[in-house]
Amino acid sequence: MNFGDIFSKMRRKQADPSEAPTHWVKCQGCNALMYYKEVESCCEVCPKCGYHMRILPMERIKLICDENSFIEEDNALEPIDPLKFVDKKSYKKRILEGEEKTGTKSAVIAGEGKIDGKSVQLVVFDFRFMGGSLGSVEGEKIVRAANRAIEKKEPLIIISASGGARMQESTFSLMQMSKTSAAMKMLANAKIPYISILTDPTMGGVSASFAWLGDIIIAEPGALIGFAGQRVIKQTIGADLPEGFQTAEFLLEHGLIDAIVPRSEHKKFLSNMITYLTHNDKVNIGEVGDDIISEDLEEKEE
Repeated sequence: MNFGDIFSKMRRKQADPSEAPTHWVKCQGCNALMYYKEVESCCEVCPKCGYHMRILPMERIKLICDENSFIEEDNALEPIDPLKFVDKKSYKKRILEGEEKTGTKSAVIAGEGKIDGKSVQLVVFDFRFMGGSLGSVEGEKIVRAANRAIEKKEPLIIISASGGARMQESTFSLMQMSKTSAAMKMLANAKIPYISILTDPTMGGVSASFAWLGDIIIAEPGALIGFAGQRVIKQTIGADLPEGFQTAEFLLEHGLIDAIVPRSEHKKFLSNMITYLTHNDKVNIGEVGDDIISEDLEEKEE
């Protein structure tokens, strides 16, 4: 035995980089390196440039709902594999990986909560579960939430974060676009408010269905929102795209969404809008902040 063998036994085993704890967060917007507590205190928003980082669905629910008011529904629903689909992996394996990563059985968490004492039906997408893709279970949870909203006469809020329809379910997934759109029509007929919140990213079949059907449509700053990717659009039309194309700011400028609301102001905004839409009281929309509500809504209020 040489000295190298002796010291190798004494040397501590190094932790794998994926297992080692990190207390520093790098902003994708300005590349600043920040202590994670500082970012957490700002609702996962960069305190230097305002970049909105992705946030876990339960953390988002805590930011929006009153403490301990959220009750999850339909959490036993889970996807099946009707097509026995296999690409690089089997669909069943991808589902299991999603469950291990998120602790849930689908890309949607749905339930009832309270915002400043006002009961709402809430649906939140989890992008970690297969890119927040819209499948049969996700569509069913949205429709059930809409039905509860009609039955209980409570507003519906859907927070989208999705890459689009789930390819592993093919037509079953595409049918969720019409199914959820029909549910939003039922809400409109029942005069139940529906607020759609678009976060980064909201793409594909989700943006082409229920995400764009809200009575009020808001987005987080800098969110990527659209149907097809920029490269596909550019190749299709054979022209360069405008600067900032498919960002929340671009969509607001062109009248496709009603407001851009910073994450820290979501609860106050939603509370005011619920009151406004349900005609419970006269609301001073200006309290929510500058440039948060569009001129169209201000004209409606008048």
